[in-house]
Amino acid sequence: MAKQSSSSSFSYRFSNDVFLSFRGEDTRRGFTGNLYKALSDRGIHTFMDDKKIPRGDQITSGLEKAIEESRIFIIVLSENYASSSFCLNELDYILKFIKGKGILILPVFYKVDPSDVRNHTGSFGKALTNHEKKFKSTNDMEKLETWKMALNKVANLSGYHHFKHGEEYEYEFIQRIVELVSKKINRAPLHVADYPVGLESRIQEVKALLDVGSDDVVHMLGIHGLGGVGKTTLAAAVYNSIADHFEALCFLQNVRETSKKHGLQHLQRNLLSEMAGEDKLIGVKQGISIIEHRLRQKKVLLILDDVDKREQLQALAGRPDLFGPGSRVIITTRDKQLLACHGVERTYEVNELNEEYALELLNWKAFKLEKVDPFYKDVLNRAATYASGLPLALEVIGSNLSGKNIEQWISALDRYKRIPNKEIQEILKVSYDALEEDEQSIFLDIACCFKKYDLAEVQDILHAHHGHCMKHHIGVLVEKSLIKISLDGYVTLHDLIEDMGKEIVRKESPQEPGKRSRLWLPTDIVQVLEENKGTSHIGIICMNFYSSFEEVEIQWDGDAFKKMKNLKTLIIRSGHFSKGPKHFPKSLRVLEWWRYPSHYFPYDFQMEKLAIFNLPDCGFTSRELAAMLKKKFVNLTSLNFDSCQHLTLIPDVSCVPHLQKLSFKDCDNLYAIHPSVGFLEKLRILDAEGCSRLKNFPPIKLTSLEQLKLGFCHSLENFPEILGKMENITELDLEQTPVKKFPLSFQNLTRLETVLLCFPRNQANGCTGIFLSNICPMQESPELINVIGVGWEGCLFRKEDEGAENVSLTTSSNVQFLDLRNCNLSDDFFPIALPCFANVMELNLSGNNFTVIPECIKECRFLTTLYLNYCERLREIRGIPPNLKYFYAEECLSLTSSCRSMLLSQELHEAGRTFFYLPGAKIPEWFDFQTSEFPISFWFRNKFPAIAICHIIKRVAEFSSSRGWTFRPNIRTKVIINGNANLFNSVVLGSDCTCLFDLRGERVTDNLDEALLENEWNHAEVTCPGFTFTFAPTFIKTGLHVLKQESNMEDIRFSDPCRKTKLDNDFNSSKPKNQRWVGNDVAKTQVVQQQQLMGSFLSRMWHWALVFLISFLVFLISCRRNNQ
Repeated sequence: MAKQSSSSSFSYRFSNDVFLSFRGEDTRRGFTGNLYKALSDRGIHTFMDDKKIPRGDQITSGLEKAIEESRIFIIVLSENYASSSFCLNELDYILKFIKGKGILILPVFYKVDPSDVRNHTGSFGKALTNHEKKFKSTNDMEKLETWKMALNKVANLSGYHHFKHGEEYEYEFIQRIVELVSKKINRAPLHVADYPVGLESRIQEVKALLDVGSDDVVHMLGIHGLGGVGKTTLAAAVYNSIADHFEALCFLQNVRETSKKHGLQHLQRNLLSEMAGEDKLIGVKQGISIIEHRLRQKKVLLILDDVDKREQLQALAGRPDLFGPGSRVIITTRDKQLLACHGVERTYEVNELNEEYALELLNWKAFKLEKVDPFYKDVLNRAATYASGLPLALEVIGSNLSGKNIEQWISALDRYKRIPNKEIQEILKVSYDALEEDEQSIFLDIACCFKKYDLAEVQDILHAHHGHCMKHHIGVLVEKSLIKISLDGYVTLHDLIEDMGKEIVRKESPQEPGKRSRLWLPTDIVQVLEENKGTSHIGIICMNFYSSFEEVEIQWDGDAFKKMKNLKTLIIRSGHFSKGPKHFPKSLRVLEWWRYPSHYFPYDFQMEKLAIFNLPDCGFTSRELAAMLKKKFVNLTSLNFDSCQHLTLIPDVSCVPHLQKLSFKDCDNLYAIHPSVGFLEKLRILDAEGCSRLKNFPPIKLTSLEQLKLGFCHSLENFPEILGKMENITELDLEQTPVKKFPLSFQNLTRLETVLLCFPRNQANGCTGIFLSNICPMQESPELINVIGVGWEGCLFRKEDEGAENVSLTTSSNVQFLDLRNCNLSDDFFPIALPCFANVMELNLSGNNFTVIPECIKECRFLTTLYLNYCERLREIRGIPPNLKYFYAEECLSLTSSCRSMLLSQELHEAGRTFFYLPGAKIPEWFDFQTSEFPISFWFRNKFPAIAICHIIKRVAEFSSSRGWTFRPNIRTKVIINGNANLFNSVVLGSDCTCLFDLRGERVTDNLDEALLENEWNHAEVTCPGFTFTFAPTFIKTGLHVLKQESNMEDIRFSDPCRKTKLDNDFNSSKPKNQRWVGNDVAKTQVVQQQQLMGSFLSRMWHWALVFLISFLVFLISCRRNNQ
């Protein structure tokens, strides 16, 4: 994804429309000669190497030039093509040249079988064998592998096949090729990139969103992402890939710049000129009307590149119905919200390159090499890390440092770390310049000080700092691709975007940090504090550095804050100060100081504006805290005294009526809480986690409370009384807290969504169903979605309330995740508790003592995942929930055979997307194919087929080390598609166990789509490449079944599609479904060579020998340690 050309037209200057690659002895005076004449007669300029360039094994510079100046390549694969070293070198060069450029390569299989080309059999196999003999003597086998890969790649492309005894005349066959070529050359492809990497999978993803095959509607697609990430490159590549499907085309590049310089009318004129030959316009409104009039009946492809304003979209693509059915409009922008405002429903975010692609692009830009020079590997890795996968940065750095020695590389990267590269920064700064003033300030706050902070914390701090809500402003920054919110709720941004923001602040005063608006660098902060060089410019100090500065001693006189009259946010999370501060500015709104270095505050400290007051791990006593809280805190919303070991009592907090967050977790010596804590009307979060000596909690009436955290309070036995309904609380944490009594008022918590419970072993008898007996009658708590009771070891569920049996499904809570492992649940559990949890989606009942899963479990119609592992007494399962997809019953050895058969029935699994794990070692009869030999081969086209796999293993020997570790087999399933490995599920297997799953639902790598050939047969191999942490199973077997409800049987074969066999005839016929093929039959039908079978056998023997040797050595070491 290289830097784009400035023109929307293709920047190459082609000398040849078509380049013919062929074996002269085979076809020069026949087929290829006739094809050349037909192309030339059509006016298509064709290059045919007709003895004009001297031939040898290597292609010449003249031929390289001819290849690089050609638009389309026709490869005529004839019988003796592979016998020519020249032809194979030429083919390899062509394939490397066209990589990612969107250039058409058209294979013509002239009287040869494509499978011979692909599999290196027939005449192609003989030719490659002869080459191999020659290369063995010259020790150049790498070139042979390159040729084989080239033949495999070209054979997998869509092309033309002329049969030896076909019905089509040769001139008709040639005419079809000429028509296609003529159609293709009328479309001038766009320049994509000098060296595109990582594009192919993205192109396929965008094409899937565009749904080009659908001609009844107009689709608009937005491609968004940060500057320099490759949005234009991707749009150009997609344009080249789908242009032939449309009547009219237009790629309007740099819409933002062009509209700024020349106006919207100029853009409209360009659009109409390219699509309709119209270039006379009076105004923008007339332009919109003409676009509708001239294009509403045309199927068009319009790409609007780098759009930044709504009026640009309104002038150029105001509505979908301006264009004819089947049209597609692609918009690239940095602003995701702009797409939403224009009603663009389909969007695609372009992310940075991964490490592998980033290093490849950087290496090519710097050295024009695909493989990394080991001498430069470390410095290249450092440069790639600095660029953080941004293609723009990789190209700029690679180009600037091309031809430089390693010392110059290191020097340049050191300089970039201090002062970012200007060329990169200017492109990234475009998004910043487009922000409103408030949002620019907030962006700089985040870039300088709050990267990787929790989103809620950032919003609270910036709300306090700026005085207004941050949700909208942060949303704008996300939409402009300047920041991101991670899945776990943290604010993050690209390293170079961060550098851009920091550079803007550094330029406020390059030489004097004290005159900047924000301080975050350790050296700058220490200098300003120790030398009293602060000024009124400073608004934020964020002293949040660790590593070597964590233990730094700041030697100061305490007066440094006196000059900082506009300091609003002071965060100090590290460092040791020689004394406490003598002054705090009146402007202070956020004060967070870990290990505050004094027992008092400056006498003139005015706290009226303070909103966040956090002093974790400080030395204040309860009396000192009580005295401080008597001051007026008019605006205080957050108070934090975590890990303050001198606190024994939380004092009266009635003077802080607006408090929203109160935290005093991990105060080990705290034993009492003032009753006023329970009456803070605006309190949203109350965190007392880890107060191990706290015995009683006062009654609470916290109407705004959302989270109550009382986990790890090891002395707290009674849950606090709830004084009235609390309708906002959604989360309750009681992990490792031995509550023995829940008051009836617990039912006032009517909106609970998540409850975390984990009672200690020694409190087993005290928690006997107490919590569940309180949850079940909670008719007014339909919001509860999580009940997690991890490790309620020894807890016995019993009927606390006889009336609970009569609770109907209409009174059920909305619990979605219920974890009741190791709770000693008996058969009484189900009729009482299941009606209360009828909406559960995931249920974990592992390690319990019930014997029967009753039929009433069918009423759990939303249940998709059920864990019953180690329920050793379980004999029967009388009902299967209708939507169950994931089922685990490891070591449930008492299950009856009829129950196991029901769990493996075809009816249950034919619809696909299931994963069942249970005891027993028998592949179901309805599976199509069973074998203990690998790999299992099949061919498919279009999408990856719906295939179920069943692994079984018998008599696994577990091994325990001297440290008590137990090792068991972990079987991995790998699918290799067209030579690309895709790792699927990894399953730990027990003794005599069966694992049945749908391959589609268990993929753990994301390169599957990239490996597929569009509209071609794809070759797949299923294999189990070995075991991890395993001690040789005595027997393993695998079954494979095509899920016919989910598959088109015309699109799957168990032999090469070009070699129709009896197996395929049987497979696609109407024979009984339970017909089974064993490994030897498949081997015969696929004509597997004896050498390959022997190699596979020896490989497996070597694997198991190695596993046995390692196992034996570990056993000896363990025995020796035990003897010692």
